[in-house]
Amino acid sequence: MADTTSEPTIETDVPARLDRLPWSRFHLLVIIALGITWVLDGLEVTIVGSIGPILKEPATLGFSDQDIGAFATSYLAGAVLGALGFGWLTDRFGRKFIFYVTLATYIVGVLLTAFSWNFWSFALFRFITGCGIGGEYAAINSAIDELMPARLRGRIALIVNGSYWIGTAMGAGGSLLLLSGRFVGVDLGWRLGFAIGGVLGCGIIFLRHWVPESPRWSITHGREREAKRIVEEIEDRVGVHRLDKPTKTLIVHPHRVFGFKAIFGSMFGEYRRRSVVVFVLMATQAFLYNAVFFTYGLILTDFYKVPSNGVGLFILPFAVGNFLGPVFLGHFFDTIGRRKMIAATYTVSGLMLALVGILFANDLLTAWSQTLCWCAIFFVASAAASAAYLTASEVFPLETRALAIAVFYAIGTLIGGVAAPWIFGQLIGTGDAWTLAGGYIFAGVLMVGAAVCAAFLGVDAEGKSLEDIAKPLSSAA
Repeated sequence: MADTTSEPTIETDVPARLDRLPWSRFHLLVIIALGITWVLDGLEVTIVGSIGPILKEPATLGFSDQDIGAFATSYLAGAVLGALGFGWLTDRFGRKFIFYVTLATYIVGVLLTAFSWNFWSFALFRFITGCGIGGEYAAINSAIDELMPARLRGRIALIVNGSYWIGTAMGAGGSLLLLSGRFVGVDLGWRLGFAIGGVLGCGIIFLRHWVPESPRWSITHGREREAKRIVEEIEDRVGVHRLDKPTKTLIVHPHRVFGFKAIFGSMFGEYRRRSVVVFVLMATQAFLYNAVFFTYGLILTDFYKVPSNGVGLFILPFAVGNFLGPVFLGHFFDTIGRRKMIAATYTVSGLMLALVGILFANDLLTAWSQTLCWCAIFFVASAAASAAYLTASEVFPLETRALAIAVFYAIGTLIGGVAAPWIFGQLIGTGDAWTLAGGYIFAGVLMVGAAVCAAFLGVDAEGKSLEDIAKPLSSAA
């Protein structure tokens, strides 16, 4: 139930002051301090994808193909629970406090993974790591959206989410060194890959002092003085003495706590059409990505006979294509518009995936031509997937934002993400190319279906203040 104890009514221009700001060093520092988590996530997933074949060797831990798929599921299950738990805490206790807690959880999990000794220890530590990463999604996407100017929010969100692939490239390159056996033993090399991620995570903690609490969150929770102070400090850093004073204000009736009834009543009542769109976008992109990426190393080794320690060489260009997609296409989500671009990117990537699946089944591809096809597909699909997270973070009221991201990330991941690595692990295990291609074609059809949903039910959020896209719950008497 909601806490009915509210603070005095507040009339504020804080959102308008944040939206009018020019691009500045402050915004760049926020993106680096928060977005670097996506780099770590990409590093994480790539290390696991690259070491999957290595972990099957008797000299390491002797896992099976099914075990490798199970680890991916364990990581994603942790991410689901972490997103839900930390998402709720983020809306209740603020963005800043929780993104320190989630980063600490990630660091503990990844460092413990480096010391795994059997199936159950590896699965448990991957679960803990996933909890931290899942929580980061909710806290960080909320903070970034609420601190960035409205006219730039789309492209920034896409690039930040796309930075995951910088970590992927780092992981691919690092795996070539750590798993080559030339510098350290293979069993030690894969452990160092996880340990490095933990050490980098410790360094990120110190970067986050650049990031303030979201003034928007502070206002809705009755902390008007804190919100004004934060905005004034940001304005001092940016230098806004030549900008006109904003005239647009927002009236809120803040509460210290917003209960589940009000939160879910908003998400599945007034905004139920938006909930459908977000669910479909999140589930389909999760299925696509987790189906392909968590099993990519197995495809290279089992179907193309690539040596297990050379998988990273093929993942590197794939990662570069994924990062460049949001960088080059992100601008159009703020100009052409969210709904049109989401529909276009989902359609194109889905059709391309189905076509490449058919080429694969007909044995018309090599390891390198397959990789180049993936690069082309995911140049587009990466922008589409990042736009799904952007949509989840901007189309619901502020008081529900982090939990909304968490809920739809969790539902989408459970349906499209947790099952996909296991399913595709089984398909790869059959050794039949057409069976695996059928899975790819099915994923492509899902993407096209999501495009149709976005075209008809999507929201034109480009250039609009968050408060204009969805009024805060606290703005109603």
